[in-house]
Amino acid sequence: MNTSTTAPATSTLLADFLDGVQLPTMPDVARELIATLHDDDIPFEKVRNAIARDPALTAKLIRLANSARFGLKRQLSSLDDGITMVGLNQERTLAMAACMSSSFAAVPGVDSQAFWKESMATAGYAQWLARTLGTNVQQSWLTGFMVRLGELIIAQKVPERIAEIERLPHFAGGRWEREHSVLGFTEGAVTAELARRWNFPEAIAHALETASDPMRCEPFCRLGGILHIATLLAELELDEHKSAADAIDALPRDVVAALQLDPEWLTAHMPDVESFIDTPI
Repeated sequence: MNTSTTAPATSTLLADFLDGVQLPTMPDVARELIATLHDDDIPFEKVRNAIARDPALTAKLIRLANSARFGLKRQLSSLDDGITMVGLNQERTLAMAACMSSSFAAVPGVDSQAFWKESMATAGYAQWLARTLGTNVQQSWLTGFMVRLGELIIAQKVPERIAEIERLPHFAGGRWEREHSVLGFTEGAVTAELARRWNFPEAIAHALETASDPMRCEPFCRLGGILHIATLLAELELDEHKSAADAIDALPRDVVAALQLDPEWLTAHMPDVESFIDTPI
């Protein structure tokens, strides 16, 4: 489908929807970290000092770094240890995710535990796919973590519609279809606008708004395609409990082909979803 005929209508619907919505305010440390995403080289002192000024965030990052997903041989006890062992880029990514998760209150109609588990799983699969494709793994993880944030705004604005959007059973991709049917746009489009207001790089915002249907975007947005596949894998594993072979077989062939992914390789190497959600963000 040609997006040139549909994008203006969607933009108008989204603008009307967001009119008067109170969007979450990011903590100062998060705003400082987001600003560093625009730098070609990660400013070590700026990132490290921004995180260090928030003791609660520092403690959370140490806990995350000590989780099973990083497989470290010794327990870390300080932020500097975490940066040394996990990496500055990874610590920055985790810090921004932690800030975002704490900026959103629980909303009726959305299972908070399931919501954040799926966000972590989507982030994990996005990172895996990015590593497979040789693209930016931390940007992919962070953007994957953000995809569903728009649903929390939807639940705030139109709580009477969230039951329809969240109705069971949760089949992969079904939420996007219901959101578009009910609202005329998806949670990713809402998150994209949120990302722009938070001053994230445009590449992240663009990927978020194309995530639900990346084949409609010309030229093809690779990060949007990664988000699409990662979201479906998270849903197929967490909600439908598919085997690796069945999950890969259920993916849209056109997006898999556009990303130049090998289904057989994906099936043989797909990580267990539990490895992404062993520790809450």
